[in-house]
Amino acid sequence: MTDDKTTTSIEGRDLLLTRIIDAPREKVFRAWTDPALLKQWFAPLPWTTPVVETDVRVGGSSLIVMRGPDGNEFPNRGVYLEVVKNERLVLTDAYTKAWEPSEKPFMTVALTFEDHGDKTKYTARVHHWSVADREAHEKMGFHQGWAMCAEQLAALVENQ
Repeated sequence: MTDDKTTTSIEGRDLLLTRIIDAPREKVFRAWTDPALLKQWFAPLPWTTPVVETDVRVGGSSLIVMRGPDGNEFPNRGVYLEVVKNERLVLTDAYTKAWEPSEKPFMTVALTFEDHGDKTKYTARVHHWSVADREAHEKMGFHQGWAMCAEQLAALVENQ
């Protein structure tokens, strides 16, 4: 999927999203690590994100609960594998907290925040355990959903 600012693509078991955001990378990184900011953009509207708990450090856990328009909630637990302030975040659902393995690992997300002039090149690479998992994520609406979230993220940080 491509619009004038966001591109999504497939590479093997990975799904990718790239967007140029008209804000410094410090703001984009903060929007990924500050629970109050994550709640404002993380789920594609009309979905919401009522609960966000983050411990942004290697081995730290996160809990992000997405709520659908029907009121059903979907908790997403994970652990941070790499944290390089304002440059890179890597998180996975392979662990739920403190290195406790999850029942069904699905993905590892590698986020990069690069200078692009006075803007940020934001890239999300979503690694899946199998092609079947990648295909399932596509059917869940990765291309449209993550693009909508990137738009919401950009709107938030560009207007701060």
